[in-house]
Amino acid sequence: MIRVGILTASDKGYRGEREDLSAGVIKELVAKIDGRVESYCIVPDDKETIKQKLLDMCGHGMDLIITTGGTGLSPRDNTPDATLEVIEKEVPGLSEAMRAEGYKKTPHALLSRGVCGIKGSTLIINLPGSPKGVRENLEVILPAIPHGIQVLKGKISDCGSGE
Repeated sequence: MIRVGILTASDKGYRGEREDLSAGVIKELVAKIDGRVESYCIVPDDKETIKQKLLDMCGHGMDLIITTGGTGLSPRDNTPDATLEVIEKEVPGLSEAMRAEGYKKTPHALLSRGVCGIKGSTLIINLPGSPKGVRENLEVILPAIPHGIQVLKGKISDCGSGE
């Protein structure tokens, strides 16, 4: 079982002006890899608030934190910036794969600033804020996530051995 935290960054969602449909898509998709959502929050698009919530979720033993929202170019899109201040190492292949696959559908995918990385034994993944964007991006990387979590937990130590 993979312990999952979902963090939605949305000023409108935080104020109750927009329903968070993206979190439901994340919950549906992570269930396919034996993920159980144990933590969920909606926060404003404030870098320090996002950063603190990410640290809180890491501190509560989440194996995987998936953020949705705040990955674009607007002045209030702060999720990647907060994530970069939290993570210890980037996992660029995940972000690259999502952008590459997204580019096949729209050139706008190249404007995503989403990052992926690790903090301790937690994998953090930034996704866009729309349910469609969440589904399209998460489906691309979903098959790689269980292996990455197993490596982070120390359950796989020799990745080159074909395990």
